[in-house]
Amino acid sequence: MWTFIIYGEAGMICLTAFSLLVSLLYFLFLKKIKNGLHSLKGIKSGNAELKSVSIIVPFRNESQNIVNCYNSLVNQNYPQDKYEIIFIDDNSTDDSVHKLGKIIKNQNIKVLKLNNTSINKAFKKQAVKLGIEKSEGEIIVTTDADCTHPENWLATLLSYYDDETAFISGPVEFNASKSIFSQLQILEFAGLVLTGAGLIGSGRPIICNAANLTFRKKVFFEVGGYDDMMNLSSGDDELLMQKIAATKKYKIKFAFSKNAIVRTEANKNLTNFYQQRKRWASKSLFYKSKLLLINLLAIFLFFLNLLLLPFIAIFINQYIVLLFLFEFFIKMLLEYRIVNFGKKYLFDNLRMKLFLFAEIVHVPYIIISAISGVIGNYKWKNREVAR
Repeated sequence: MWTFIIYGEAGMICLTAFSLLVSLLYFLFLKKIKNGLHSLKGIKSGNAELKSVSIIVPFRNESQNIVNCYNSLVNQNYPQDKYEIIFIDDNSTDDSVHKLGKIIKNQNIKVLKLNNTSINKAFKKQAVKLGIEKSEGEIIVTTDADCTHPENWLATLLSYYDDETAFISGPVEFNASKSIFSQLQILEFAGLVLTGAGLIGSGRPIICNAANLTFRKKVFFEVGGYDDMMNLSSGDDELLMQKIAATKKYKIKFAFSKNAIVRTEANKNLTNFYQQRKRWASKSLFYKSKLLLINLLAIFLFFLNLLLLPFIAIFINQYIVLLFLFEFFIKMLLEYRIVNFGKKYLFDNLRMKLFLFAEIVHVPYIIISAISGVIGNYKWKNREVAR
């Protein structure tokens, strides 16, 4: 089909027009992110009103991380009588629960167990829902058991609330590492977080991370919580944020502050990285907004276009390489500005010398992740999970 379209002057015009169109749509998308980030920089957090807070921590097989997570949460600069921590064990097969039981000393900490249910998917949603149902706070904060939290994290995150705000997303960063593979993940993950932040800042909340977010409990129940999402294993973060945003009754914010950063480890190998990205991509087809799905399709077509253009240049028309180089250069320039903005104001561990290599692998990585997330199940915490 491609050969038929590309041969001849008309085919070249059509290909060039299509390529420039999807590129323009993607570049406008990047511009929206950059403008949104600039708007966030001007928003200052206020003095944290002392709200009653429930921190929900679902976990499964986190023996290596649960103690560090616990210590970072109990040492928050926030009155202990104003927050509780609820750990929910999702049928761990290691000694996570035993380790947790040995170190708990505070009265404001609960450990619950997610019993086997008839729903053989959405385990994390079930765990978080159980924690919310057993919580006493008016504000829910979710995080992961493989994360650590700076001492001013909770106070900073909550300080972004006002009477009109119902949902706040926070930044997540991979810990610094000398490994090239980890440094590439740090760079790529920062790009994802900045994309989510910029979209929130531009008034189009799409992506966020359950490792660092907070919402009002009454609003969670008002929009039906996860009840209409239990057919999908992932999406406890983004789909909930989009549901709340769709009501148009509340503000969605991003806590653009270094003090609000939650840190975790990068994936140790390529297999784990692939499974994680596959899990994240698996929820995109279930976004409710048709316009959003069209935008995501346009972005996918842009990356597919970039992937195919070099092959078209080699085998069919060598002048197509100029079109490829032009589009790739603009993409790299705009994305560099976004990531460099993040390095300047939020993330300190970004190694920008790797940016060019990251851009080269970015194109096939996006295509592989998107297709894998759509067509297959994934593994998570030694469990085969249906999408």
